[in-house]
Amino acid sequence: MFEKLDRIKPVYDGVYKVVLFVCKIFLIADILITTMSVMGRYISFIPDPSWSEEVILTLMSYMAVLSAALAIRRGAHIRMTAFDRFLPKNVLKILDLLGDLMVLTFAAIMLVVGSQYAATIGSKGTYVSMPWLSRIWMYLPVPVAGVAMIVFELETLYAHIKSIVLKTEYMAGAVEDKNDEITAAIKKAEEEEKEMKGKEGDQ
Repeated sequence: MFEKLDRIKPVYDGVYKVVLFVCKIFLIADILITTMSVMGRYISFIPDPSWSEEVILTLMSYMAVLSAALAIRRGAHIRMTAFDRFLPKNVLKILDLLGDLMVLTFAAIMLVVGSQYAATIGSKGTYVSMPWLSRIWMYLPVPVAGVAMIVFELETLYAHIKSIVLKTEYMAGAVEDKNDEITAAIKKAEEEEKEMKGKEGDQ
């Protein structure tokens, strides 16, 4: 069963890359607009558009919540680990599973409540500097991030359940690949060292 479910991993990898790419594009746009806005105050031929502040804040909102979703997959979110070494591994896995269920619940709330706010309050207003643009874009990051968090949290839950059933160590999706590379490099170095010692012994 786990072998069949593991085939879905490329889908999660694809979603991760898309969200990461979007965050990078928004960061670049944020830096460029901020630079233009600041320089425009002191250099006459550089424009300082009135919409820059609201656009910058909107892009920052997207980056903040989407990067939180990315942190879920990488296992990079803030957590308390002071008691981890004192607790049995099985207890830690169960606690991690409960924590993931709570995060999944929170992500579902973000999706539902965020969509409601975007459809009601957001759709009724417009940007001050851009009266033609609906404020729904300012509220949309919350439900969008909720979807991304649900996707990555489902993968994390699956990985935790798999580690409990198969009694293996848990490693998050993106981190797992990196750890595999590091482990392979260490093994290769150890094998090369053994070969060198073997050659020296023969001599």
